[in-house]
Amino acid sequence: MRIAVTGASGFAGSHIATRLADAGHDVIGIGRRPAGWNHEHGAYLRADLTDAAFEPLNVDAVVNAAATTDEQAPLPVALRLNRDIPASLPHRFPGARIVHLSSSSVADVNAQRIGMREDAPPATRWVGTYPASKAAGDRALEGTGAVILRPHAIYGPGDQTLLPRLERFARIGVLPLPDGGTSLHTLTRVESLAEAVALVIDREPDPGVYHVADSTAVELGAALKEAMAIRLAGKRVRIISVPGHLAWRMATGGVRIGRDFARISGRDGEAARSVLGDLSPSAVEMLGRDCVLDTTKAQSAFGFEPAATSFAGAETW
Repeated sequence: MRIAVTGASGFAGSHIATRLADAGHDVIGIGRRPAGWNHEHGAYLRADLTDAAFEPLNVDAVVNAAATTDEQAPLPVALRLNRDIPASLPHRFPGARIVHLSSSSVADVNAQRIGMREDAPPATRWVGTYPASKAAGDRALEGTGAVILRPHAIYGPGDQTLLPRLERFARIGVLPLPDGGTSLHTLTRVESLAEAVALVIDREPDPGVYHVADSTAVELGAALKEAMAIRLAGKRVRIISVPGHLAWRMATGGVRIGRDFARISGRDGEAARSVLGDLSPSAVEMLGRDCVLDTTKAQSAFGFEPAATSFAGAETW
C-alpha cells in the first residue's frame, strides 16, 4: 500500500513510518524538519500541513501523527496543529483511509479511570491547551470513517517528552510526584503503538476510537524510579511526595514555589525552581490521577496484543 505518515520527523511518527516501511509498504513520511526520516522503502517530504499551498497526495491511507505535545502552547498554536491538521486530512489525502493518533487526555478527568473504556464521557473542562486541542481534533474527524487510536504516556526510544522531563528532576536526586506517585497507569510503549497502526492498516477495523496501552497497570512512582535508575546509571533517586494541592500551586505559578519545594525536598530553592518550571497543570493531572486503559476493543477488532511495560535499554533512549 501507499501510505502517508504525517509527523514522521517526530517521536511516534518516525516509529510508525519505519514499522510500515519495514512491512514493505510504500511510505511517504511528512514532516517540517529538514531531514526528519529515511528508509529504503520510503521517501521523506518536508512540508507544512497547515500551509494552504500543500498539494493533495494520492495515497491509500494516511496516518496522522502530526501534533504539538506542548501542554502550555498558546491555544491558537495548539488548535492549528492538533485540530486543523486532522480536519484537513480528507482534503489533503482524498479517498484515503485515515488513522489518527489521539490521546487519553481527552477523557473526563473525573470519569472512571481504572479500566477506562473508549465510551468514557468526554471532558467538560480542559486543563491546558493540549487536551483541549486534541479533543477538537477528534471531533473534526467525526463522520470521516477515521480510526482513532488513543495511547497514554508514550515512552521508548527517541522519547523527548515524558522521561527527559522527569530526568531533569532526577538529576538533582529527587523525583517530586503528586501524592508520591501512587497513581496507577497503563503506559504505552512506542513500538506497541506502531504495531497497532500496522495492524489497523492490514486488518481494516471499523471506524471509531480504540485504546492502545501496555498490558498491565504500574504504580507511576515505582515505574519512573526504575526508569530513572536505568537512564542515570544507577543513581539513587528519592521520590518526594508533593501534596496534590501544592503540586497544583506549583504548576499554576503559585507563590513561594522555590521555598515550599525546598522545605519538602531538602534541596535549595534555585534547584527547585529549575525543575518545577517543567510542570504544567495538565502534567499534574496526568501524574496525579489514575489512568488505566481497557484495550479489549483493540484486541478484539484488529488483534492488538498489549506488551508488558519495560524500560530495558532506557539508557540509550
